[in-house]
Amino acid sequence: MDRNLALEMVRVTEAAALAAARLMGRGDNHAADQAAVDAMRRTLNSINFSGTVVIGEGERDEAPMLYIGEKVGTGNGPKADIALDPLEGTTLTAKGEPNALAVIAIAEEGQFLHAPDTYMQKIAVGPMAKGAIDITKTPTWNLKEIAKAKKCEVQDLTVIILERPRHEDLIKECRLAGARIRLIPDGDVAAAMATCWKKSGIDVLMGTGGAPEGVIAAAAVRCLGGDMQGVLRPRNQEEIDRAKKMGVADINKVLGLLDLARGQDVMFAATGVTSGDFLQGVRFFGGGARTHSIVMRSKSGTIRMIEGIHHFETKPVY
Repeated sequence: MDRNLALEMVRVTEAAALAAARLMGRGDNHAADQAAVDAMRRTLNSINFSGTVVIGEGERDEAPMLYIGEKVGTGNGPKADIALDPLEGTTLTAKGEPNALAVIAIAEEGQFLHAPDTYMQKIAVGPMAKGAIDITKTPTWNLKEIAKAKKCEVQDLTVIILERPRHEDLIKECRLAGARIRLIPDGDVAAAMATCWKKSGIDVLMGTGGAPEGVIAAAAVRCLGGDMQGVLRPRNQEEIDRAKKMGVADINKVLGLLDLARGQDVMFAATGVTSGDFLQGVRFFGGGARTHSIVMRSKSGTIRMIEGIHHFETKPVY
């Protein structure tokens, strides 16, 4: 797969972030998400490649969202599967809260798990704790092993968890084990990435979130050299049947990093919509805006931070 595609994907996330950021703090989740979708689709379709959305925002009958199975790109050039979230953190954007991102990951055909729209239990860590996690064990066991790998005490660790009623027992156990906790309202892709970013102060992500977001997070964690495991947690028989229809043979299988995002060359790009742990949000000025993005490749291990300056007079698409 052409390595230049990674840099092309930055244009895609920049466009989505710029469009969504116009609606930051306006209280309209759907409008912000739709603006990001429209900008992302428009930019994807200007790129010379043949892409298929395998992790998107719904099925074909839910268009105009970027749906699973949608073909994007000019149709010329390399083939690629795409996992995307035009606005990861719609509520964060609507409220003007931190860590909203526009994200996209690409890989060769068939290399992303075709995750159904259900829940996934997840655990993610950075490079220092790679190989030290086991999602089948208790949170306490994992915290002790992560602390051992990082040569610190459990009390030194910070766990990031989505603030949801379903996580009450998890939060209680982490507190009893002595770990510190950061509760977040949304955005577990950014949370998984934060475990791999020393300056974030986050050591481990635990809890249950969206399965599609789990695949996107796995692509990022793989590029950053971290580790991640997941187990699908469908809520009903309909979701189980849907998962099987999408090719998931064993619902209870522990999915490792390479089960979620495999292949020789996985690429990931993200642009900040609102400022967060590692990316600044869109900053508008008269006639333009600044963006802050990250782009990564698993094959080379290259991580690039890109600050873009956009002049709307010459880029009216924004």
